[in-house]
Amino acid sequence: MLAAAARAKGLLDKSAADIVAFVLAEMNPDGGFKGRSGASDLYYTVFGIEAIRALGGKMNTALVSDYTDQFADGRSLDLVHLACLARCRANLAEAGEPQPAFNEAIARSLELYRCADGGYGSTPCGARGTAYGCFLALGAYQDLELTLPDRAGLAACICSLARDDGGYANDATIETGSTPATAAAVAALHYLGESVSEASSRWLLSRGRATGGFLATPTAPIPDMLSTATAVHALALAGTALDSVRQPTLEFIDSLWSTDGAFAGNWLDDTLDCEYTYYALLALGHLIGE
Repeated sequence: MLAAAARAKGLLDKSAADIVAFVLAEMNPDGGFKGRSGASDLYYTVFGIEAIRALGGKMNTALVSDYTDQFADGRSLDLVHLACLARCRANLAEAGEPQPAFNEAIARSLELYRCADGGYGSTPCGARGTAYGCFLALGAYQDLELTLPDRAGLAACICSLARDDGGYANDATIETGSTPATAAAVAALHYLGESVSEASSRWLLSRGRATGGFLATPTAPIPDMLSTATAVHALALAGTALDSVRQPTLEFIDSLWSTDGAFAGNWLDDTLDCEYTYYALLALGHLIGE
């Protein structure tokens, strides 16, 4: 993902410096990056770090490390923030010595969210995993440079969430697929070395609008940046040509640009943050190609 986001720099030209300035301004004095409330949040810190790295900016890595260190092995964190802690540590490891003991401790915390069906979910020791939970856990193990336990179980959990039309639901109680869940499933299957069906690629492509952007669900009223970036990323991983959606999607992303140096989440969202700005970089990087 970071390599794809970095390719956006060539398209952004002078705007890249504006984005770096915006993201750096989102860093709080404690070293964390602002969430929507203004308080530091590990989730937004991941996007802040990676946006700066993608565009070749400089930040106070020691200060960010101080912020992440307060979470220790992540035992107090939910699955989302635990995966974010692993990602932050992976990004910061290049600035210092690797910490294998910390990584193994984080992995033990991750296993608290392993479900009976082999996947990972949002609550400890659940019965059924989710597409998002599986994607997060797999990514965390990659970031920790540790072997994922029971890869077959994880793959089976994801496959159980496939729907007849090629989409994936986030959990077993949902009847229809969503773009973020399908993108998470496709990406996870790709990294597991499993095949991705053409039906899933077609399902994702069909969420793209002729006027630009991707819808979160077939009935969503407007496209959004999260769905657009995750769909484009998953399609690229699956080896699906993006020609049919390239130009309208580029125009959609441009429509969410702010002269403040960031991208909004959708046309109705007035709040700018690191998350959607990073997602814009990710989508742009894939759309302009190698």
